Amino acid sequence: MHDVIIAGAGPVGLFLANELALTGCSVLVLEREQDSNPPSKALPLGLRGLNAGSVETFYRRGLLETMAKASGVNPEKVGADPEAIEAPDPRELSHFAGMTLDPADIDTAALPSRLPSPAMEGFMTSLEAVAGVLAERASALGVEIIRGVPVTAVSQDDEGIVATAGGQEYRARWLVGCDGGRSAVRQLAGFDFVGTEPLFTGYVAQVTFADPGQLPLGFNLTPNGMYLRTPLPGHLGMMDFDGGTFDRSKPLTRDHLQTVLRRISGTDVTLDEVHLASSFTDRAMQATTYRKGRVLLAGDAAHIHSPLGGQGLNLGIGDAMNLGWKLAATVHGHAPEGLLDSYTTERHPVGAAVLDWSRAQVATMKPGPNAPALRQLVRDLMSTSDGTTQVYRRTSGLFNRHDVGNTSLLAGSSAPDFRFDDGTRLGDLMHQGEGVALDFTADGALQGAAQGWAGRIRYASGPVRNGLGLAAVLVRPDGVVAWASDTPDRVAFEQAAAQWFAIPEN
Repeated sequence: MHDVIIAGAGPVGLFLANELALTGCSVLVLEREQDSNPPSKALPLGLRGLNAGSVETFYRRGLLETMAKASGVNPEKVGADPEAIEAPDPRELSHFAGMTLDPADIDTAALPSRLPSPAMEGFMTSLEAVAGVLAERASALGVEIIRGVPVTAVSQDDEGIVATAGGQEYRARWLVGCDGGRSAVRQLAGFDFVGTEPLFTGYVAQVTFADPGQLPLGFNLTPNGMYLRTPLPGHLGMMDFDGGTFDRSKPLTRDHLQTVLRRISGTDVTLDEVHLASSFTDRAMQATTYRKGRVLLAGDAAHIHSPLGGQGLNLGIGDAMNLGWKLAATVHGHAPEGLLDSYTTERHPVGAAVLDWSRAQVATMKPGPNAPALRQLVRDLMSTSDGTTQVYRRTSGLFNRHDVGNTSLLAGSSAPDFRFDDGTRLGDLMHQGEGVALDFTADGALQGAAQGWAGRIRYASGPVRNGLGLAAVLVRPDGVVAWASDTPDRVAFEQAAAQWFAIPEN
């Protein structure tokens, strides 16, 4: 019997498998597709963006350089000045409803405290690159992956679960569905999946244009929808506001795609050939809970929405980072009461916010007689300093804040990348998926409290280049600040360790 079975070998399932394997859990991944690298995962159809929060996550697990190289990004261009003691201004910013904003308009003084880090900006990647890096790491950690075995039945009792896949029964203590928007695990386990129906059918394709000069690069909003061209050869995206009726209902032929593109673009552009194509909608649905007994959901299995703003992959990686250490602690028998349920408590609101962000963009882009006036109003508001700052807060993935049961400084937010005077950074201390206790006092005043924490919380002390006025910080394995203080309060320090790691107070 395995500790955990994960259905789905996409980026979310593989990231979660890595998190669990880091702690010594035995993990089996069941993937319905036989091919680990289908054309849909490669560029251009597999084009995705990692936001700053996801880049930070890969950095904290020692994977940033590998991920950057696999994505064709120079790792040296990802990080900040290694000699800086204050965070640089953001250099990149997502769009809203196809409206590109200027990062120079971000009011950095209105943002929560940040420190310079090798992971300060997002970058473009592909599903192939992300899954490839994570699969290689999973293999090195001993994760077993079986491909070509769709899950067809799920049952559970007080002792564990049984997943039937490929005609064979597999047993484990826990099952996590990371098997996409049409999740078999979600349906078989009886999760409620609720939300809103689509307004458009979207298309993404790799084509050969006879006359590409007729279609400008970038987002192009028109009276009949939207089309997108990127610098990637033949890469085409479209949104046709047909109520989502075409999605997966008919073959994606050259004639159909050309007809839709001509109508949306208002041109007589010709497609010589369609090499690859897929469709999607803006259906926005979310599971009402991410846990039912011994079955949990993460990524698209837990929530689906339109790809506008590139939040889907990032949302799923955040799910896996939040769930991994909590499920591992539960497997190993040292999870405090309610820890696993806090996965839904913390991540469900984040997912709901992303769904609403997606819905707002769709509503702004929907054609109609009043659409130009609405778009101009939204553009004017977004282009203000407050508006641009809000877009950055909502899309960077750096500023989610959870209720961690106390109101201490930075509590519930992603920890700044504190750097000790010897050059060691917080991110360097998190590669093994442990919690981290940071003691900035000159005499290591809290070292005694950390006795016996080895293997669950890593203790580090010494002067730092910029401690933001803090004396001590307790960081969860997912990088969230569990507690922080400007004084070495040993009692509060131990209470936070007991709350999140079930470590008895000395």
